[in-house]
Amino acid sequence: MIYKGVTGVPDFECKEYAPKKTKYCVCIPIINEGRRIRKELERAQKYQIDRIADIIICDGNSTDGCTDSEQLKRLGVNSLLVKYGKGKQGAQLRMGMWWALQRGYDGIVTIDGNNKDSIEDIPKFLEKLEQGYDFIQGSRYIKGGHAVNTPLIRHLSVRLIHAPIISFTAKYYFTDTTNAYRAHSRKYLKHPEVQPFRDVFMTYELLAYLSVRASQLGLKVCEIPVTRAYPKEGKIPTKISFFKGNFDLFSILLKNLKGEYQPK
Repeated sequence: MIYKGVTGVPDFECKEYAPKKTKYCVCIPIINEGRRIRKELERAQKYQIDRIADIIICDGNSTDGCTDSEQLKRLGVNSLLVKYGKGKQGAQLRMGMWWALQRGYDGIVTIDGNNKDSIEDIPKFLEKLEQGYDFIQGSRYIKGGHAVNTPLIRHLSVRLIHAPIISFTAKYYFTDTTNAYRAHSRKYLKHPEVQPFRDVFMTYELLAYLSVRASQLGLKVCEIPVTRAYPKEGKIPTKISFFKGNFDLFSILLKNLKGEYQPK
């Protein structure tokens, strides 16, 4: 099915491989992740994640074959959403979240599709959603978490710049704020003072905004320990360029601090 003209949501196509089976879903934004997403989904199957949460691939219109429907179905994917409208990660997440809410899920876990994160920890997020938490941030830096082969520049930028600014904005102490491994309750995403389905969220704005808005509104938030592992050698799997990407991230942090993403 093709969705066009939905306010605040990019045009996209939905391929449902199975009906809604669970209370919660996992949205995985990807773009040309090749064998990384395959390995991640294999890990998910190994730990039976697809049995406790429907797995939704939020694709940015990949061209490398990683979204082959037969492969995805074999790996336990419930549905594939393919974005055709404008935008990058923020647009993919808006697409996935909107569709998940329309389908009736009570909460949404998001995780990158590059196989850096411990997808086997998803039950921890679901447990917190069941306990009534509205925003659950995964962290490699709290007790029980593991930061494996984190590049020094990434480690320093998160610990000394990104996390302090997000924490100050949120009025809640977070430790791993660039980590897209987190969960959101239906209550949070549907809150009238959140309104995530707006075209201002095109790249990484939505991650920064949703990191702070829940605690600003007095909703229930927490961090839980996860593992984030970078490869020992070879190219770092990331979509953020060193100069422009990091400059854009800092600009987003400042706009978020000033409240520019809050509903008018």
